[in-house]
Amino acid sequence: MEHSAEKGLGQISRIVVKVGTSSLTHKTGKLNIDQVEKMVRSLADLANQGYEVVLVSSGAIGAGIGKMGFKKQLKTIPEKQAAAAVGQGILLHMYEKLFGEYGQTVAQVLLTRDDLNERRRYLNARNALLTLLAWGTIPIINENDTLAVDEIRFGDNDTLASLVAGLVDADLLILLTDIDGLYSANPRTCQDAKLIAVIEEITPEIVELAGGAGSDLGTGGMATKIHAAKIAMNFGIPMVIANGGQGGILADIIGGKPIGTLFLPKEHRLQSKKRWIAYGSEIQGEIKVDKGACDAIVRHGKSLLPSGVTAVNGKFDVGNVVRIVNPEGTEIARGIANYGSREIELIKGQQTSNLAEILGHKDYDEVVHRNNLTVKI
Repeated sequence: MEHSAEKGLGQISRIVVKVGTSSLTHKTGKLNIDQVEKMVRSLADLANQGYEVVLVSSGAIGAGIGKMGFKKQLKTIPEKQAAAAVGQGILLHMYEKLFGEYGQTVAQVLLTRDDLNERRRYLNARNALLTLLAWGTIPIINENDTLAVDEIRFGDNDTLASLVAGLVDADLLILLTDIDGLYSANPRTCQDAKLIAVIEEITPEIVELAGGAGSDLGTGGMATKIHAAKIAMNFGIPMVIANGGQGGILADIIGGKPIGTLFLPKEHRLQSKKRWIAYGSEIQGEIKVDKGACDAIVRHGKSLLPSGVTAVNGKFDVGNVVRIVNPEGTEIARGIANYGSREIELIKGQQTSNLAEILGHKDYDEVVHRNNLTVKI
């Protein structure tokens, strides 16, 4: 199956490009200046053509390791955070110098999971990035490795890139790595492995094809790229995995050439708030619903009413994001709760006409309104 630029990519004006550590550094851990220069030239040329470009860049830890002259991979979080602190400045200085030679202005943006978990900070990050793009700058984004701990980490820049693509309403997400795309088997060990050109759905078989960890200096392998693809596809954003070492790769992808693996998006495009609910927010609790409520939410796009609630798990307040599960305990949706867990415990299974009598007030008919609810696909 060949790529279809018309079907898969459509009209493109805003692009998020993620480049992995393996595409930026030598095996020694030091920056591959030739490779960085080629990538910067390609991105600058896209900007000159009128495209809005966001770069999600790995390499800070690797650059720090190279600068400090370490010969082995760092294992502890404090060591990696310290290496990132050293490498971040090196990486940005390199980008600033190279992009400047092509007349482009860059801006550094460091994010943690907390910046997307909290709705206000999410909107602040979105507004800042959109303003930078409106100014004609190229935002360079990385995880704030120096400060982030496990609880607030994205874990890899593939996931970060897909969330950023949703954050800025991108038209295309490109993940550049050291492999041509997703293969039917491991191409490094299987000679019969074939490149999969187009994927329209992330099936269990596709997930199984993805391997484990990436390079010694990176954190993402093919598994994290498949996870990123699932997020992007649900956002309605096409994604391409391609080899960052190939010359002119970005221009070829945007030109619709059959390069790498193209993940086709869902037909619908989630609204910004619903993207945040589905993938950016932190889950505070769980609401279990009966089969009728499950069908109403999944099949008919209805709100969750008190009558359909059978159980409440966890403690949460009004405005928190909760997981909604079916009678078997499988997550079917996420949404912003109109009532806290204590109140929902009192009104579960009740008709809306009884809420005022039970609670002494009735702020809403719905436990979760459909406008604040995202069905998990």
